[in-house]
Amino acid sequence: MSKLKIFSLILVLFFNFSFSQNREWLNFYAGGNFINSIATEGNYIWVGTQFGLVRLDTASGNKVFYTRSNSDLPNNRIKTVAIDDSGNKWIGTLGGGVAKFDGINWKVYNTSNSGLPYDYVHAIAIDDSGNIWIGTGSLIGRGGVAKFDGVNWKTYNTSNSGLPVDFVTAISIDKKGRKWIGTFGGGVARFDSVWTVYNSSNSGLPRNYISSIAIDDSGNVWIGTSGGVAKFDGVNWKVYNTSNSGLPNDYITAISIDKSGIKWIGIDHGGVAKFDGVNWTVYNTSNSGLPNNQVNSIFVDSLGILWFGTDGGGLAKFDGVNWKVYNTSNSGLPADYITAISIDKSGIKWIGTDPGGVVKFDDVNWKVYNKSNSGLPSNYVNTIAIDDSGILWIGTESWLSVGGGLAKFDGTNWTIYNTSNSDLPDNDIEAIAIDDSGNIWIGTDEGLAKFDRVNWTVYDQSNSDLPDNYINAIAIDDSGNKWIGTDNGLAKFNEVDWVVYNTSNSGLPDNEVTTIAVDNSGNIWIGTDTGGVAKFDGTNWTVYKKSNSGLPSNSIEIIVVDSSGNIWIGTDKGLAKFDGVNWRVYNTSNSGL
Repeated sequence: MSKLKIFSLILVLFFNFSFSQNREWLNFYAGGNFINSIATEGNYIWVGTQFGLVRLDTASGNKVFYTRSNSDLPNNRIKTVAIDDSGNKWIGTLGGGVAKFDGINWKVYNTSNSGLPYDYVHAIAIDDSGNIWIGTGSLIGRGGVAKFDGVNWKTYNTSNSGLPVDFVTAISIDKKGRKWIGTFGGGVARFDSVWTVYNSSNSGLPRNYISSIAIDDSGNVWIGTSGGVAKFDGVNWKVYNTSNSGLPNDYITAISIDKSGIKWIGIDHGGVAKFDGVNWTVYNTSNSGLPNNQVNSIFVDSLGILWFGTDGGGLAKFDGVNWKVYNTSNSGLPADYITAISIDKSGIKWIGTDPGGVVKFDDVNWKVYNKSNSGLPSNYVNTIAIDDSGILWIGTESWLSVGGGLAKFDGTNWTIYNTSNSDLPDNDIEAIAIDDSGNIWIGTDEGLAKFDRVNWTVYDQSNSDLPDNYINAIAIDDSGNKWIGTDNGLAKFNEVDWVVYNTSNSGLPDNEVTTIAVDNSGNIWIGTDTGGVAKFDGTNWTVYKKSNSGLPSNSIEIIVVDSSGNIWIGTDKGLAKFDGVNWRVYNTSNSGL
């Protein structure tokens, strides 16, 4: 797997839940081609993206971008946008709560200043009385539904209502004022002063993971799930999936219904399906003007024109005959070979490239640091770590024995450490980790170095039990143990004792360790060059290979654990996600990789 694609994996893990979690870096532009939500207001299309809010004037083609940098938007990751009868825009963000924007003034509601139960907002609906219904939640169990009448807040969650789980993903309101609430794992709840829950155990709902809900003029409820589309008329259920319909995939991302009653269904990496009640038509990148097969949002405007928000391809407009795509210009990346990314406390992305140096990206502006315009000692960057003070530690590589070493950058000043001016054992740096005491641990081609900001301590095969001097990976667990991946085994070091694990004395499947990650339970996940992945709980080893798991390959490039505990494994044959039970593989044939 190229490091460009590895970066796509890393980037994904900084974003919150969606049915599809692939992100393609080549389509990551300053304006944001990753579109989660669309709302229309006259000639204006309001587009919620992963990188801010966009107002598109369809008459002139002009765009206005709103981000944290130029407005009071509380977070750039926009999940949902709704517009009330007064023209106020209600903007749900992932981490910043809800913003109300009247076109001039902003008002932000979050857990600190309002009754909002959680700052990760996935759905907003507005009832006929003007009440705002807000769906919040995350995989850690916080969230619920908030009702806001403009003055007072009321929260519904699993503790005080019939809501089945607190992670709310969709809200739709029917003509009778009943709220249909989709959840992540709990099915659908209907609320009309009493609660009724529909799930896969007590109804015809095929799955309990709900992405979208739409209601047609006859009152039928159309529900997008991870197991197809369910239609519910209040009594009977009808399920459409790949086995009995024209759906190309059972993972549904969005549903919208036009004025003719036609259902438009977004499918995970399957494009868009049009269903008129009898016939199915699928639109994708191969047979239409759709720019990307991952459709996150669908909106039908007052003229009946369809707007599709895609995952990396921008915004597509379809009038039934013609397609028009709106996206942004190319990014400020100096090189396509992405080797590293770190995000600082301000949300700024620091991106390592090969051979383009380091890029700073604040979601709007790009700044490149290279050997010519800064103190960076080499344009070949392998790794970036950021300490608690916001200082960057950049590991570089020499080229033809020139340059390289460790760069420290505080935002203004550069300090370079190399073999000539410090005890750094080698100028080719492969890994950096920072412990709780602020010590910098540096993996090089010639051993391990500890730097306490004053003194250096070097560990290699001559003075320690390090099994090999070529260090590929470093991870630090909650007990402060350093886990060091080398070309000849895995070492655990508590700064007193060494324990070495290899194929002869442990369950390690291959001695060439390429990557290490520590999960929330303290398990060590070890990626190897040809032996797959090993999970080590301190006593027992579990090995996952292509032959006994969903791994697409035994050659592991990177492992990352997301905030929900999912294990993301980058291989040379695609990306695997493992939740502890189930595997899902993303590769060139089924995703944008």
